[in-house]
Amino acid sequence: MLDRFKEDIAVVFERDPAARTRWEILTTYPGVHALIMHRLSHWIWKQRFYWLARFSSHLARWFTGIEIHPGAQIGRRVFIDHGMGVVIGETAVIGDDCTLYHGVTLGGTSWNKGKRHPTLERGVVIGAGAKVLGPITIGAEAKIGSNAVVVKDVPPNATAVGIPARILDDQEKHRQRDDMAAKIGFSAYAVSDNMNDPMIKAIHALLDHAAKQDQQLQEVMQQLAKLGADVETDAEVGKAFDVNYLNKIVD
Repeated sequence: MLDRFKEDIAVVFERDPAARTRWEILTTYPGVHALIMHRLSHWIWKQRFYWLARFSSHLARWFTGIEIHPGAQIGRRVFIDHGMGVVIGETAVIGDDCTLYHGVTLGGTSWNKGKRHPTLERGVVIGAGAKVLGPITIGAEAKIGSNAVVVKDVPPNATAVGIPARILDDQEKHRQRDDMAAKIGFSAYAVSDNMNDPMIKAIHALLDHAAKQDQQLQEVMQQLAKLGADVETDAEVGKAFDVNYLNKIVD
């Protein structure tokens, strides 16, 4: 139990740069409070004191704004960031090292008894406001975008976004976009081609164009390096060109 408690503290430092001290985490992080109280209510649930387990989880909901059914199974090093509005159903299973943001729902789609809530495998990340519904499985290391509605299985290492959620087909292209966005100081978090927003599509087109130019520039730099040129200075010029080009078009 003490080891689990230490892990709860350590994982906050790993995944939340705003965390400063252990005392701050212990006193001001509702996600940590909710998980600690859930362990107690889940133990009571397994002893078949169902009303007492539900009452203890109800108190946890009142204190933290996070509703976790005492029957839910939660692994180690799970992090609920902010947490307000999170709902986790009775037959939900959350694997080790998962991360949930505020407003996430792991809900059911049926009133039938039995397994009716999602299973999250190891390392899943679910963005703010996402709804994962039904007895589906989210594969290991998968990511669910903010406000997505997921009603089908998601394979391991995939990214699902949209309403209803769709799997991003070209993971390599999106990785290149993320790299280019980080390089020029822009983050397109939780947006995808599936969103019918002209501005988002325009930004993606610009990022793709900038990534292609960057690749061509790298090839030129490699050739210059073979001739003895100072390619480091050339790289800075190329980066500035990418930024100025994007700014000019957006303006």
